Amino acid sequence: MKLREICRFLDSAIPLSIQENYDNSGLQTGDPEMEIDSALLSLDVTAEVIEEAEGSGCRLVITHHPLIFRPLKAVTGSTKAEQILALALKKDIAVYSSHTSLDARTGGVSIRMAEKAGLVKTRVLKPLEGALVKLVTFVPADHAQIVREAIFKAGAGVIGNYDMCSFNAEGYGTFRGNEQTNPFTGRKGELHKEPETRIETIMPSYLSKEVVKALMEAHPYEEVAYDLYPLANTFTAAGMGCIGETLKPYSEQEFLANLAEKFNAGTIRYSSPSGKPVKRVALCGGAGASLIPLAIRNGADAFVTGDLKYHDFFDYDKNIFLVDIGHYESEISSLEILHDLIIEKFPTFALRFSQVVTNPINHYRYGKIQSTGDRDFS
Repeated sequence: MKLREICRFLDSAIPLSIQENYDNSGLQTGDPEMEIDSALLSLDVTAEVIEEAEGSGCRLVITHHPLIFRPLKAVTGSTKAEQILALALKKDIAVYSSHTSLDARTGGVSIRMAEKAGLVKTRVLKPLEGALVKLVTFVPADHAQIVREAIFKAGAGVIGNYDMCSFNAEGYGTFRGNEQTNPFTGRKGELHKEPETRIETIMPSYLSKEVVKALMEAHPYEEVAYDLYPLANTFTAAGMGCIGETLKPYSEQEFLANLAEKFNAGTIRYSSPSGKPVKRVALCGGAGASLIPLAIRNGADAFVTGDLKYHDFFDYDKNIFLVDIGHYESEISSLEILHDLIIEKFPTFALRFSQVVTNPINHYRYGKIQSTGDRDFS
């Protein structure tokens, strides 16, 4: 397929509109018209990953962390990012990165972390704000079901664990077409009164284009009347972080041992144990310290993330059990999400997990240096 085809899918499945405003998710480099038949998945893009992609015949590298994160004014090789970008251009390897779009999407990185940790009753810790719109349209009564099915299929009408949600009211519409019209019902030049159904439903704003397209294709009128209203409601199915519960209460030591095993963490940093059981747990992939106060307000016994600072442990030591499993370890499962999304859409597309361990952090423990270890994606 062409690169633009898979980019279009990824841009839709992992909406660019929900990335953080500091981020640079999406296609980093590559000609959208280039032909690709395989891709290499890696948490980061390094020179070694680009070489691996070339050696394995993959013309596309899909990563979580973006190659171009800070603005570039030139590509002279003066920074590591410039060197890697120059190499990708030289080798004609495209790079696509998901980053905070994948963090925030429904079923994103923190939700996958919760699944790996064995949590149940999970929900988003910090839902998206200002990401929902309401669609209102008016349809001839005998076509209402057809239109509802079309917009539901396009993604509208999902509220929590319910789908196909709408409100419907019966009434009538009036219109008069001029001589250039070909009205579905009534006659041109004459005022017509038609029994209609007012359909109201809700959707994420990033689905507006697809849903309106589906509405237009299913609606019988030449001119389709519809309204889109921005909503102040939070989008509870998407956002940053996750909170859930363990199947049984754990001691803090048991909880740490479980995390070390599930996330293959070479070293875990944690705050002073309180002796209290761990039942409700909040998590955030990557560097999630900004969500600690929210985790506390939501009654979490523990908060699991990466990149915690010295003073984070000082500031919240008495309020919550803080656990730092490492940035890499908390986000490596993002590759599993990317793999599953792509294979579901393109079953015959060849995907490979990179064998390059890009974690720049090693661990010194028990008198020896430990590498970050191998990964098993079964």
